[in-house]
Order: sequence, then C-alpha cells, then structure tokens
Amino acid sequence: MTAQLAFQNVTLGYDRHPAVHHLNGEIAAGSLLAVVGPNGAGKSTLFRGIVGILKPLTGAITLGGLKARDIAYLPQSVDIDRTFPISVFDFVGTGLWRTTGIFGGLGKKAREQIGQALAAVGLNGFENRNIGTLSGGQMQRMLFARVLLQDARVIVLDEPFNAIDTKTSADLIALVRHWHAEKRTVLAALHDMEMVRAHFPETLLLARGSVAWGPTQQVLTADNLLEARRMCEAFDDGAGTCVVDPAHSRAA
Repeated sequence: MTAQLAFQNVTLGYDRHPAVHHLNGEIAAGSLLAVVGPNGAGKSTLFRGIVGILKPLTGAITLGGLKARDIAYLPQSVDIDRTFPISVFDFVGTGLWRTTGIFGGLGKKAREQIGQALAAVGLNGFENRNIGTLSGGQMQRMLFARVLLQDARVIVLDEPFNAIDTKTSADLIALVRHWHAEKRTVLAALHDMEMVRAHFPETLLLARGSVAWGPTQQVLTADNLLEARRMCEAFDDGAGTCVVDPAHSRAA
C-alpha cells in the first residue's frame, strides 16, 4: 500500500531536549493505527510533529503529498481553553475555516453542515451552550463534530476516549470505524489496551522510541509492554539531542 506518512530518523522535542527518538517507519494510506505507551512516552509529541506544531530536531516527516489542510487534529481536551466565551455551534464551526477562512461568514450551507455534524455526535440542542458548561463526554463529542467538518484524509486523535462514559466511547469509536471504512488514515493515542485490541488492527508501541510496530496482537505482548515501561523509566529528561546512529525498533 502507498505510504501516507513516513518517518525518517525523526527526533522531536522541546528546547532541544528530545522526547521522541530516531523514529523510522511508514503509515499506509487507509490505516487504522493506535499509538500506545506509558505516560511520557512521547505520543502527544509525535502527533504535534505530524500536524506541524513541532518541527523535527533531526530527520523528517514526509506527508506523501498531503498539505496541512488534509490533516484533522483532535487535541487532548485539557489543551482546550474552556473559559473562552464561545458557543458549541461556533466552536464546531471552526472546522470549516479551511473553506470559509478565519473571518469568513457562515452561510446557510455552512450552518446546515454544523447542524448535521452536531446531530452525528448526539449534540442536538447544545448549539447555544457555552463550551465551559459541557461535561467531559460532551466535550469529546464536540471535538469529534469539528473533525467531521474538516473532512480530512488523515485524522489524528490525541487521547480521544479519556475520562468519558461507556456510551460516549461506543458512539465515538463507531465514528472512528466509519472513517476507516471510508479509507481515511486514522491515528489515535490510547491507554485502553482492550479497546486497542478490539478495534485497531495496527499498533505503534512508543517509549520515547519505537518498541514495536505492527499487527496489534503481535505488538501488545507482555514483554513489549514491560520493555516500554522500562525504557520510559530509564529516560533522562535532561538529555541533550541525540547524535548516535538511529536505534532499530524491535520487530513486531
């Protein structure tokens, strides 16, 4: 299959302190990939590199001809300023910025699209609610509605199922599977290994570097999970930028 994303010796970090080391690999177009690992493994850092928020310290991320507008990004809900005075309707409408422009008005068609996206995630009647009044599950539904409007070829979801109820989780995983059925490329950072095993055919186990990458059942072994934890616990947050040869991932 054609590579949608490719990582060539990628190191990502902050203030030149690396958080993801020497990542090599490809993500095929239409993949449904879970990115897992202990807290501090570099999952969010990797996603910020993919969407262009972070530039690699070394190496390159190749987007296979994609432009930034072709990638939809759902950040962790804690990264959303819930004190900002904006309604659910207007927040979801920001998913249309690539077609309307930041200061573009919302015509009849756009307003209908926003209404359809809210209905698709079960938020009918929430249009005029301030985002600060939403529960955790409602917040995630709203973020998914914005992604729906972006109509992107690649969808990057950072911890999309954290701290939400079972019904919301089931509804949103159904959307993820729908995107996959449409041959979109979907990446999700997750902690729930049972959800990964049930719904994600491919997994990248990250621990500042790649521990294993491949079919989920072969990646999520007890030995690999233990190695990921060991690697994260041993990592020095004050380490300088790597100058050694790229480390090879353990074969999945």
